[in-house]
Amino acid sequence: MIDIENITKSYDDRVVVDSVTLTIPDNEIAAIVGTSGSGKTTLLRMINRLVEPDSGTVRIDKRDTRDVPRHQLRRHIGYVIQGNGLFPHQDVAHNIATVPRLLDWPKSKIAARVDELLDMFQLPPDEYRNRMPHELSGGQMQRVGVARALAAEPSVLLMDEPFGALDPVIRAKAQADLLEIQRRFGTTILLVTHDMDEAIRLGGRIAVMSEGRVLQYGSPTEIITHPADPFVEAMLGSGEKSFRLLALASVGELVEPGAADGAPIEAGKSLREAYAEMLWSGRMELPVMRDGVLVGKVTRMALDTRAAGPQ
Repeated sequence: MIDIENITKSYDDRVVVDSVTLTIPDNEIAAIVGTSGSGKTTLLRMINRLVEPDSGTVRIDKRDTRDVPRHQLRRHIGYVIQGNGLFPHQDVAHNIATVPRLLDWPKSKIAARVDELLDMFQLPPDEYRNRMPHELSGGQMQRVGVARALAAEPSVLLMDEPFGALDPVIRAKAQADLLEIQRRFGTTILLVTHDMDEAIRLGGRIAVMSEGRVLQYGSPTEIITHPADPFVEAMLGSGEKSFRLLALASVGELVEPGAADGAPIEAGKSLREAYAEMLWSGRMELPVMRDGVLVGKVTRMALDTRAAGPQ
């Protein structure tokens, strides 16, 4: 768990982060979203002490981060930046092994961990461990960057606009990979982004920042249905509330007994995907399949009710 209490940072006469208090629960993804200059990156960097706060406290698992030497603190906190930050003169395996080497892991353990992570990110070890960064695509470099951050099995992962440089298709895959990795390892992740849709897709909680302050901190549903002020509402944009609500839930949550005609949809798909399929095919109901077995149906009426949100 990360506790941020009354953190403040100023440069000259400008307050960049203004008395921010947040709690990021263990094993969750929290997103900080805001425009350029809102203070979100400075806030993130005060957690691993790349930036020292002027006042306030950061605790990880109830321990004040100031009680830990900075170099030791950072070895136990994964850190991913936009553009991946790979060392250009080291191959993929050496990049991923950076922190385990600093922690004096045995060579056999390091090699096994590198191969495990490459497999996890669908980069076959025999093909990729000896490649240089310039031989990788943008998406592959980003995956290696995340693998490097996870190599020493950190309990906390900080991510600063990690997918901002990727094209939309690769970005969607990278986001899906991150959700799967988080589910697998239970890592507590704090993600900075300027993209509200990315925050909604990835974050169990979202902090909306402007001019150094947190204007609202809550679940995606709370942010969408009850924006705290006009700035938060502007960050959400207009006309997409219903589709954003549908993207937060899976088809399996609205399965009803009964049969429906046509091709089925998987229970793990989002309600937004089910709605799009209904519009595309002209159907009002879709059969639902889970693990290869038909388990019921989902209806347009149920989707419309969910899209309306809490009343």
